[in-house]
Amino acid sequence: MPINIIKPILESFNKTGNFEEATIGIYAYDKEVSPYLSNNFTNKFTKGIYVAQITPNGPADNTELREGDIITSIDNIELNTMNDLRAYIYTKKPEETVTFKITRGKINKDILIKLGKK
Repeated sequence: MPINIIKPILESFNKTGNFEEATIGIYAYDKEVSPYLSNNFTNKFTKGIYVAQITPNGPADNTELREGDIITSIDNIELNTMNDLRAYIYTKKPEETVTFKITRGKINKDILIKLGKK
């Protein structure tokens, strides 16, 4: 596991003695993994993270985020791999709000999501 993912966890333990993991409530894949998921996978993309599933009753459920969306950034930080997303989410706490920039076909939009507790 890359150190940039573990570092926020260790910092939280050092400061507070615990770590509350925030979650978005999605299953997503980066461009390197997504072509192997299905023979029917036709949504090719060059950057970002493909949203494969939204967890029912999770933080992203009942937002404008949809399965098939491509998340290109979070809080104006460009995303290309799942490790990029994990590293950033581990710096956040449950109940904080993040802004995703997504692409859905030819549509680009911003979506706010209040993080939940894992």
